[in-house]
Formats: sequence, C-alpha cells, structure tokens
Amino acid sequence: MLSFLSIAGIDPEVKCTDRSAYAWPVKFSRSPAVRVGLSIAVATGLYGISFGALSVASGLDVLQTLALSLLLFSGGSQFAFIGVVAGGGSGAAAMSASALLGIRNAVYGMQMNAMLRPRGWRRLAAAQVTIDESAATATGQTVPQERARGFWVAGVGIYILWNMFTLVGALLGNALGDPAQWGLDGAAVAAFLGLLWPRLKAREPAAIAVVCALVTLLTVPFVPAGVPILVAAAVAALLGWLNVGPSGEGLEPDVEPYPVEGRR
Repeated sequence: MLSFLSIAGIDPEVKCTDRSAYAWPVKFSRSPAVRVGLSIAVATGLYGISFGALSVASGLDVLQTLALSLLLFSGGSQFAFIGVVAGGGSGAAAMSASALLGIRNAVYGMQMNAMLRPRGWRRLAAAQVTIDESAATATGQTVPQERARGFWVAGVGIYILWNMFTLVGALLGNALGDPAQWGLDGAAVAAFLGLLWPRLKAREPAAIAVVCALVTLLTVPFVPAGVPILVAAAVAALLGWLNVGPSGEGLEPDVEPYPVEGRR
C-alpha cells in the first residue's frame, strides 16, 4: 500500500501543517484517514461475497460476475443489474437500470477531481475507485493530504477486496447449483432492496419510493420484464426535476465514516 501511495503522488511520511486540524504531525501509520479507509475497505470488501453468490444465482456465470466487479465496480449498480436479470429482464434493461444508479458516481467524480486534482493516469485510476466509501472518507477530512490518503486507501482497498470476495462468492454460488432449490431465486432483488432501505430517511424519499413501487406494480402486466424499473426510474427523475425534497438529496454518500461529534 505504501508503494502504491508513493506512485500515486502521496508521501507516506509527509507532515500535516494544519494545526487547527491536528495537534501533532501525522505519519501514514497514525493517519486517521488511513485507519478509517482500511476499516471501511475490509467491511465493504467482505460484502462482495454476497454479490458473487447472488450474481451466479441470478443466472450469470463466474466470469461474467467477475467482469461486473472489475469493470463496473459500483455495489448499488451491480445489485441493480443482477436484480433485473434475476427478474427475467433483458440485458439492455439491466444496463439501463444500472446506469441510472451510477449517475451519482459522476457527481462524486466531479467533487473528487476538484478536491484531489489527480493528473495523468492517476485521473483514470481515481475515476475507477470513486464510490460512496472513498468519497465519504475523503470528504470527512479537512487536511488535503489526509483527504488524498483516505480516498486512495479506501478506494483501492475496497477494489481489491471486493473483487477477491466476489470470486469467493461466485465460486460458492456456483457450487450450490440451482438457486431455486435453496430459495435464492429472489435473493438478488431482496439484496437490492436492502441497499435502498437505509436511504429512505425522510418523508420525501420514502414517498417517492412508494410512488415508484406502485408504478412498477401497475406496469408489470403490460410491459416486458425489466422495463417497469425503468419506468419507475423515469417517474423518480421527474419528481426530482420538480424539486420534491431538499436540493441535492440522494446524492450524498451511502456511508458516514466519522461520527458527527468526532469528525475531523
């Protein structure tokens, strides 16, 4: 990890000069951003086991599952993709649903680009590992050096562990055989709902979710599989365009790595 940070332009031994943020020089080994980044990487990476198993259960093979994690690398979008596939939707519908959920990563990308100012190949690497967790870890810091440390440690750590455990989960899911025998044929959809539920913290997003659920149920009998979720997404986008709820709501990272009273 130290060598990667050096290549990325981050000096592991650099001292923080912002005394308002820290009362002493912070080395890499004592960096709070590094500690938080590593802890989030382990916790999030382990969740890749469930994605790998559910992806195989939805009908994808091991190589297709690995390709999703290596190339797409966005938990919500990946679960949306396999959820549509598990429901009998087409590849185009699955890709569209996944892309809609990935829009927020573009917003994070603009924020991280302005904050970290990556150059050359580092910009491409940063784009690949810009997700909820890396963005949240970076924005939780006030010192530029710590922001960079938190972003790269969380982002690269999650990327490595997520893909490792995706492989483990895919192999386990492949060994189980027919998912219907184990009651896993609807597990991908349930996992996606589990990711959605924590975001419904206020009345406005909860009301939009209910409306979209009703729209989905009403359109299921009349359109091909996978299309109802796209119709519901269009309804949600329309409500968002009409400024229902606070400005920017729903674009915040899914994770809050620092307690409010302890944020640095």
